Amino acid sequence: MVVLSVPAEVTVILLDIEGTTTPIAFVKDILFPYIKENVKEYLQTHWEEEECQEDVSLLRKQAEEDSHLDGAVPIPAASENGADDLQRVIQAVVDNVCWQMSLDRKTTALKQLQGHMWRAAFTAGRVKAEFFEDVVPAVRKWREAGMKVYIYSSGSVEAQKLLFGHSTEGDILELFDGHFDTKIGHKVESESYRKIANSIGCSTNNILFLTDVTLEASAAEEADVHVAVVVRPGNAGLTDDEKTYYSLITSFSELYLPSSA
Repeated sequence: MVVLSVPAEVTVILLDIEGTTTPIAFVKDILFPYIKENVKEYLQTHWEEEECQEDVSLLRKQAEEDSHLDGAVPIPAASENGADDLQRVIQAVVDNVCWQMSLDRKTTALKQLQGHMWRAAFTAGRVKAEFFEDVVPAVRKWREAGMKVYIYSSGSVEAQKLLFGHSTEGDILELFDGHFDTKIGHKVESESYRKIANSIGCSTNNILFLTDVTLEASAAEEADVHVAVVVRPGNAGLTDDEKTYYSLITSFSELYLPSSA
């Protein structure tokens, strides 16, 4: 087994989620299809609720901004003309959501509705998050060795907490010292990693960042953060130059902490 020695100054391990702790297939084959398959039922069930109306209002505003785009789906305003009209509006929202998702868009309106749908699904036990089998044992070991462990993902902090709170391993939220999303900055910008270090109260070279995306690894490195690129089944392939340049691991168990020797 390849062993990667963690530098002695590292006191914090910062983890990406998709492709690092969690199979990309879980997001692609379970989470996103769940939205498409259940959005109509969700809207019909929650339509009268204030949160749902806010989601629809945001989607309608987004649809107006998108009106110039090819294939864009408008969302009419609801009138008082009874059930048929309501179903027409709901169907327009469904079509708009499916259109946005087919283009892999990341609009705030779409992410907000998806987040609320996933929250309902996780809390009802309809969906459970999946992690690679090495993840939870490794995180426990790191914590026993005195490491702090944080999450940094483009998914919202709320979505992150849903994943770790409702998983096939149970509720493992207590294993993490905190969560960061793109509110602190984008993952391909080095300044984001400086802000994270500042927020944690450590130096950037006290952090080891584990990610499957080399653009993120490069940004972190630019901020003087230690980096290892995680190679998992289903992840995008790396170029020969990337394989040579970056420290690679295929499992969290390959990290060796000198402090725990």
